[in-house]
Amino acid sequence: MYLERYEKATLAGGCFWCLEAVFKYLKGVLEVLPGYSGGHTANPTYEEVCKDITGHAEVVQISFEPEVISYRDLLEIFFSIHDPTTLNRQGGDIGTQYRSAIFYHNEEQKEQALAMIRSLEEEQVYEDPIVTQVEKLEIFYPAEEYHRNYYERNPEQAYCAVVIAPKLAKFRAKYKEKLNK
Repeated sequence: MYLERYEKATLAGGCFWCLEAVFKYLKGVLEVLPGYSGGHTANPTYEEVCKDITGHAEVVQISFEPEVISYRDLLEIFFSIHDPTTLNRQGGDIGTQYRSAIFYHNEEQKEQALAMIRSLEEEQVYEDPIVTQVEKLEIFYPAEEYHRNYYERNPEQAYCAVVIAPKLAKFRAKYKEKLNK
């Protein structure tokens, strides 16, 4: 299924339902999988991650075609759809599983992530310091099946309607030229 022209990016910025809902609509994105990375527990479950005992963050792993959408584009979108200045939280979601992190797949991704953070800090885009962690991806554990396409399957669920829908609308307005038709 994966051709050699595809690359992967693994990002954590709060609830993976929010991230998946945004990234899956981009041109050049083949697949977005919710999952867990950055912890110490093998094969974690959602319940374990939510108890904040595994060390894992909720992440999305994005398979993308870099000729259509660059890693830098993905990082730009990532930093625009979450608050990278809040430690271990996004809005009402609190805990290390909601931390802001970039799990790089190779040295080039690491350098691009660090350069993006430096640039955002130099431009003073945020009032507070960026706390986004940049770590080597050790392992990605896919989340349970019921987390995939969560927003699409549950748009009326309270969290989806109150948190994800407004974030998705803002994203679509800002990045309409990068969206699939």
